[in-house]
Amino acid sequence: MIRRVLALTSGRIAVAVLAVIALLAALGPLLAPQNPLATSVRTLADPSAAHWLGTDYLGRDTFSRLLDGSRVSVLGSLEVALTALVVGAVPGILSVHLGRAFEWVTLRLTDTLVALPFLLFAVAVIALLGNGITQAMLVTGVLVSPLFYRVARAATLAVARSPYVEAAIVSGASLGWIVRRHLWAKVLPPLAVALAQTIGTGFVIVSSLTFLGIGVQPPEPTWGGLLASDLGYLAHQPWAPAAPALLIMVTVWACNLLADAVRDVSGEAGRALVDRRRARVHRTDQAVTTPAGGAR
Repeated sequence: MIRRVLALTSGRIAVAVLAVIALLAALGPLLAPQNPLATSVRTLADPSAAHWLGTDYLGRDTFSRLLDGSRVSVLGSLEVALTALVVGAVPGILSVHLGRAFEWVTLRLTDTLVALPFLLFAVAVIALLGNGITQAMLVTGVLVSPLFYRVARAATLAVARSPYVEAAIVSGASLGWIVRRHLWAKVLPPLAVALAQTIGTGFVIVSSLTFLGIGVQPPEPTWGGLLASDLGYLAHQPWAPAAPALLIMVTVWACNLLADAVRDVSGEAGRALVDRRRARVHRTDQAVTTPAGGAR
């Protein structure tokens, strides 16, 4: 699938942008030219050779804080997406195979999570567990998990009702064998699309929470926190929010572009698989209907 995604122009652009963002997350703190927490008397300074994006209201180098804050923003969004994937996809797959009781319980829990007010519940849990990025992202991932539950359940239902799975069950195949042999190939593509979309959503959520000061301990820099502090001094630096806002928008756009590329590739692969199966059936029918001496 990766090679098919990279064969698309949109896939190559998305992967290139996300690779740059990942590089910033991995090496951003090391590439920062100055200490992102060090203050100085040059408050709200304009961009210069010493401060490429100027300084904030405490005299801290904005460019260094932007690079240093990329790690928290990227890791937070990945934590949201992976938590939602595990919490949502696993029960979604199992709900089709573990009986009516498990299905009813997981469906009711999913409905409850959808009905919960997102921001209020996140604030309440963080107040109980402490204001930390890990706690905030775990709570957020659980609240986003119904998307993966529904995607995984819908894909699993489509496979479970197919004739070849019913034949495998009748022949005595185990649940683990059916999952490995038939289920993963059908469930993984829609989950990959949902994962790419959720990573982009995670960036928005992380930026929104840190914009409000939730999940981060000052003076730790984040893209959302930089955006919040810059908005308070628009009269002095009207251009300051552009850099963190642009990074957030470009990252979310690249995640959605990657999700579209994966969806296109999955659709093409599915159609190709159906065409191959139809061709195989057609050749089998011709072999059956053609008389033994009909060919010359």
